[in-house]
Amino acid sequence: MQGLVIKSTGSWYQVHAKDGVDYDCRIKGKFRIQGIQTTNPIAVGDQVEFELEPNSDKGVIDKLHERKNYIIRKSINLSKQAQIIAANMDQAFLVVTLASPRTSLGFIDRFLATAEAYDIPAVLIFNKLDLFHEEGLAILDEYKSIYENIGYPCYSVSALEGTNIPLIESLLKDKTTLFSGHSGVGKSSLINALLPGREIKTGEISESSDKGQHTTTFAEMHTLPFGGYLIDTPGIRELGIFDIRPEELGHYFREMRALMNQCRFNNCRHVNEPGCAVIKGVEEGEIELSRYESYLSIYNGNETRA
Repeated sequence: MQGLVIKSTGSWYQVHAKDGVDYDCRIKGKFRIQGIQTTNPIAVGDQVEFELEPNSDKGVIDKLHERKNYIIRKSINLSKQAQIIAANMDQAFLVVTLASPRTSLGFIDRFLATAEAYDIPAVLIFNKLDLFHEEGLAILDEYKSIYENIGYPCYSVSALEGTNIPLIESLLKDKTTLFSGHSGVGKSSLINALLPGREIKTGEISESSDKGQHTTTFAEMHTLPFGGYLIDTPGIRELGIFDIRPEELGHYFREMRALMNQCRFNNCRHVNEPGCAVIKGVEEGEIELSRYESYLSIYNGNETRA
């Protein structure tokens, strides 16, 4: 039997089969993907094959179909392992806020670099528009311009008041979209606005209770009433970069990629080399300083950057 993995709890996977029935399945034996060590060999969004166990309505997954793409993060507590957040998506939406809690530019840049590395179009959704006064709106425009100038679509919404929800619906229609973001950014409230009647649990998650859970949090896929799928992921505190070599990193910063062939040296690291077009771009304001600082932070192997 064939099906789509729509939910994962770590040891069990819910598979939506072609007969329209959802089956609880486990993995057969030592199911491992060659070439990559992950805490979860199967992810939400995967297409799989499974067999029902004798005299049971439970299944055993024995084959994973080739993935179109996937997005991955380093398991902060297990340095040599990674967690696949989701697979086979058309786009990834990062829900961010400027306050309560503030999403750092460093976190945004890590997410965008990861999406670039795995060839997934990324969109930024600035939530909690209802909290903004004049000064806040000016800062919001400043943030948005950083990313719009390098080609990332940015949208402002209020899940609470329903502002621009129809616009987000139009972007999601007939596509498979990953939703990600920090705990507390209003991601669940936004999803509830898009999926009336589902009532996905909302609520702030304290930083202390979120610690140590990075390898045991999993995604869930929802069918959208207007067509398409939405992959909801639990709030993440940090996004550890995995499987991107330092010498490749500049390619995943769009504005740096556009200038790299002008550097004096072919193997330029864009750190302190003479004749570096990227450093010149930063000095002349062509590359935003915050983006370059994020590049250096990831390049130097830092796990986080405020």
